[in-house]
Amino acid sequence: MATVTFDKAQRWYPGADKPTVPGIDLEIGDGEFMVLVGPSGCGKSTTLRMLAGLEEVNDGKIFIGDRDITKLPPKDRDIAMVFQNYALYPHMSVADNMAFALKMAKVPEAERKKRVADAAAILGLTEFLERKPKALSGGQRQRVAMGRAIVRSPQVFCMDEPLSNLDAKMRVQTRTDIAKLQADLGVTTVYVTHDQVEAMTMGDRVAVMKLGELMQVDTPLKLYDRPVNLFVAGFIGSPQMNLIEAKAKDGKAQIGNYLVPVDPAASSKFGPQHSDITVGVRPESWRIVSANEGGLPIDVTVVEELGADGFVYGNCDVEGTPNNVIVRVTGRDSVSKGDTIYVTTDPKDVHVFDTTTGERLSD
Repeated sequence: MATVTFDKAQRWYPGADKPTVPGIDLEIGDGEFMVLVGPSGCGKSTTLRMLAGLEEVNDGKIFIGDRDITKLPPKDRDIAMVFQNYALYPHMSVADNMAFALKMAKVPEAERKKRVADAAAILGLTEFLERKPKALSGGQRQRVAMGRAIVRSPQVFCMDEPLSNLDAKMRVQTRTDIAKLQADLGVTTVYVTHDQVEAMTMGDRVAVMKLGELMQVDTPLKLYDRPVNLFVAGFIGSPQMNLIEAKAKDGKAQIGNYLVPVDPAASSKFGPQHSDITVGVRPESWRIVSANEGGLPIDVTVVEELGADGFVYGNCDVEGTPNNVIVRVTGRDSVSKGDTIYVTTDPKDVHVFDTTTGERLSD
């Protein structure tokens, strides 16, 4: 069993006035692809490095299966690390880079060659085994780094932003390759990224972090459909959710002079303690209506045409609305810069949060 368990694991750097990771509790299933995501400085890489043994655990414990690895050196943890900058030896061939850890572990030469050949076949690197890293593209170098991890047959893969050095097209291709490879191998994987699109498309579950603490751990769709607080709502989704401050009034959300209907589960919690609320609407949940249907007026400032669909960015002079309101439209909707459009939405598509605490009020 290669489950991974963080039991109140804490990292407190010397001289810091508070811990970077106050004490994380997280269980990762056998063979699961778990993504840690959050803004820079949220503690996700520190959490991964504690698992890998590259950072000291000041308090709490970390387990792989039933084995307490908290104090073990990295070489004894049976993990393989894939770094952001590939960390390949420039003077060695691809084959030697992939076999290096096995050589240090005194694995017989015949076994080393077999493992390297098998990993190269999986990764499409067979024809590049005699090349040096400088003769490879960024995507190929990252596959070599993956191959070096695969040949060790570890219990856990640890990946620290492995795609951040690739161009946009290569990043999309390589994240697909990594997700397929992980599913084929069935190795428990902990993957760190600041890119929430990567997190949503790759992870079986995603752990959203802020200031060293877990905000929500869930499947990508549940994170998208039911964010537990304002932070997760604003972080997950591209473009991000429209978050509009409002007042609770008569079971509805009042935005300026507009009353927005919300679902009964949220309105039933309105009261003195939840009078200041924030409503969240995904860009695709807006509907364009005619001016006499009473929608929010949006003065269009930018139109992004993406072919099949597009995004309209605009300003709304209604009190409480943010500077930018984002509306997803079909690629054939005739909306231009300088237009004024009117939008509305359905109560089931309105997320409601307490503005003060950030907690979710919707069901």
